[in-house]
This record gives sequence, structure tokens and C-alpha cells, in this order.
Amino acid sequence: METTVEKYTYKDFANDQEVRWCPGCDDYVILRSVQKALPETGVKKEDVVFISGIGCSSRFPYYMGTYGMHGIHGRAPAIASGVKLANPDLSVWVITGDGDSMAIGGNHFIHVLRRNIDLNIILFNNEIYGLTKGQFSPTSLVGQKTKSSPYGNTQPPFQPGELAIGAKARFFARIGGNAPKEMTDIFIEAQKFKGTSLVEVLQNCVIFNDGCYVKYTDKKVREDKQLFVEHGKPMIFGKNKDQGLVLNGLKLETVTIGENGITEEDILIHDAKTEDPTMHQMLVRLEDPLVTGIIRSFQDVTLEEREDALTAQIKAKSEFRKTNDLFFSGETYQVN
Repeated sequence: METTVEKYTYKDFANDQEVRWCPGCDDYVILRSVQKALPETGVKKEDVVFISGIGCSSRFPYYMGTYGMHGIHGRAPAIASGVKLANPDLSVWVITGDGDSMAIGGNHFIHVLRRNIDLNIILFNNEIYGLTKGQFSPTSLVGQKTKSSPYGNTQPPFQPGELAIGAKARFFARIGGNAPKEMTDIFIEAQKFKGTSLVEVLQNCVIFNDGCYVKYTDKKVREDKQLFVEHGKPMIFGKNKDQGLVLNGLKLETVTIGENGITEEDILIHDAKTEDPTMHQMLVRLEDPLVTGIIRSFQDVTLEEREDALTAQIKAKSEFRKTNDLFFSGETYQVN
């Protein structure tokens, strides 16, 4: 007799815990988007694990109806790597913020990307330390006045996408915190990707850095200020879909279709899957328009695959088949 398995809904990935973020925080949008994405991935609920570090975002595992662990500051990638390597069948997600991942956790962040372990990272970037009440973070802007920089921040910020691709990230996506549909779709693609996926969410902090992305994410301007890229499609944007990107020498340039002889055929086609990261780096650096969507999605060998191949290669050549073979090889002695 066949058993019909009922498909999950987002409610299956929620729990009865009271969600305790500030009213109006984009974290609520991210939480619901993840809960809506997971039923579309085909992964069993008991095979999903969320690992977090420290910060407002790191409360995330408490609000998921899955397994999870609230780790220590900056160390979520290390814990998640151990979980994934111990049980490769699990769907492992890292939840982190700009301070957690790129300050105290910077070393773990770049190395998990370099190794390409098959797990997913969601980076909540609000350009501030929220949980500890408003100090500047590694993504805070120069001149930004905060609790720890009352006269203005003097330290140039990290660009998460630039840092990630420089660390050999194979999958990088970026999305505004007020775009739940696109966010859900990106999370689904991140889970499907075999290797380390990194999704940066431009997350507004209504208390300590309100409006930090409003020039890109406000509904009145986002069509003109954001270019949402899709693999294989021309990089066109704007309310009238008449703006696009071309390559002028070594720089990206915005042009208007229909002016100066420019046609849609002149607009660059987005190739997320190419190994060469040159164009991907140019896209993450672009500020007008800001590029969102899946910018890079290059399928590469994972760390697990490399380790498995090396183990098989060594085993095939080894004269030892079990531990005792090794213990009793060479010179031995017996104690009477």
C-alpha cells in the first residue's frame, strides 16, 4: 500500500515561540521567506538545521520548527561545517549578521566560502551592530554617526559581495529586505546549489540605522535604482524597462535603449554560471544601479567531493584494510 506524503507548508517550519524582534524589522520578512522556501526544496523537515552566531539575526533558530543551534560569536560557519561533514545528508543553513560574519567571524567567513562546503549562508546586513545597541560595524559607511563613532565612522566598509567573490565564493546573491517574493525564490535556488551559497539581505534596522537602504529599496525608486539580474537575460531595468548595462572599456555603463542608436541587442546578457568572476565583481561593486538577484552561481567541486575522492584514492593503494592491519605492521612486541 502506497503512502501519500503531504507536502509541507510554511507553517510546518514555524513553531510556537514568540518572535522577538523590533516591530518593523526586516528579520520578520526573512524568517517568513525562509519558511516559504523550504517546502519548495523537497528536503525533509527533520533534515534541516539552522546554525547561528551572535546578533539579532542569530535568534533565528529559535523561531524555526527544525533542528538548530545558537552558537558563539562569529563561529557559526565552523559549527555548521562540522555538522555538514558529520552528516552530509543534512540541509545546513548559517544565519549571521554583518558584525558576526565580517568582524569577529571574518576568518571563518572567508574560509567556509573558499572550501565550498555544501551549506547555505544568509547574511543579514544592516550596516550596524543592532543587538549591542548601535555601534558601527564592518559594513558601516564612512562618516556614519553611531554609538561608537559619535563624530562619524572613519573606517572604510567591507562590500560583502566583493569580499565573498575574492574568497572564491561560487554562489552569491543579494536582495532587499522588503522583497519577500524574490527573496523566497533566491533561497530556493541557494538550497538547490551544490556548494556554499551566500545570500546577502539588505536588512533595515528600524531602531539604530533606519533607512540605510531606502535610496535603493523604497518602492518609489527601486525599479530605477535596482537592477535585478537573471541568468541568461539582458541586464535591463527601470520603470519603463528602457535602461540597461553595457561595457565601456573596463567599466560598466548605464545606457538608455532607443537613444544614440542603442538597442536591446547592445545590452549585456547576465551569465551567473561562468567560472571567471571578473564581471561578477564588477556587478557587486556597481552602486547606480545596485545589482540584486543571483549574481554568481558557478558549480564547482565541493570540499566533501574532494575529501571523498582523496579517501578513495588512498584506500585503493593502501595495503591496510582494517585498523589491526596498521597496528601489527612493521615492528611489534608482546608484553607477557
